[in-house]
Amino acid sequence: MSKRTQTDMIRETLADRIVHGFLRPGEPMDETSIAAEFGVSRTPVREALRQLEANGLALSRPHRGAVVTKLTERELDDTFVVMAELEALCARLCATTMAGAELDAFALLHHEGAAHAADNDIEAYRAHNERFHNAIYAGSHNPFLERTTLSVRRRLAPFRNLQFEAFHRPDASHREHGLIVSAIIAGDGEEAAATMRRHILTVRKAVDTVQPHTEG
Repeated sequence: MSKRTQTDMIRETLADRIVHGFLRPGEPMDETSIAAEFGVSRTPVREALRQLEANGLALSRPHRGAVVTKLTERELDDTFVVMAELEALCARLCATTMAGAELDAFALLHHEGAAHAADNDIEAYRAHNERFHNAIYAGSHNPFLERTTLSVRRRLAPFRNLQFEAFHRPDASHREHGLIVSAIIAGDGEEAAATMRRHILTVRKAVDTVQPHTEG
């Protein structure tokens, strides 16, 4: 694996353990032990921990290493509200800027997720879901908005992935996506924004159904 791929794998695995409660707040995250577990050097581990810290899931202590932290319920709520508004703006702009081959490709992308949703294939639908939302960010045709939205998404990625463990959540998510796609195809920016906003705030509620209780 490349150094970048190692870093991604380690970060995603540790983030998954944190949001599931397998790694508890205050628990140390020892670079040497993690490197041994994954069979890598300490360099990709150090980068993964740095990224977890940037996302609020780890806290670096001078000369003592990193420990697990956790977003509080209030912090999650606040971040999801920002995420909802950013994605709503992206969807609104998509409704006015997407056209022709780009719009056809977007509709096809949505259709491709139907089988994964029907099969409740969580891993396949997670990957599809990321492609779908990325297409909406890019479809805004506003590079600054796209970068900003991706930055916030990275912070929430472990929690957004967690939602799919809720009962039949891929199928529900795909139906919600369908409403967004219909509004964008119709060129209705306000409806596209409203349906996207509801979708993201529904994701927040789904997280609560599967996440261990977070203090704060």
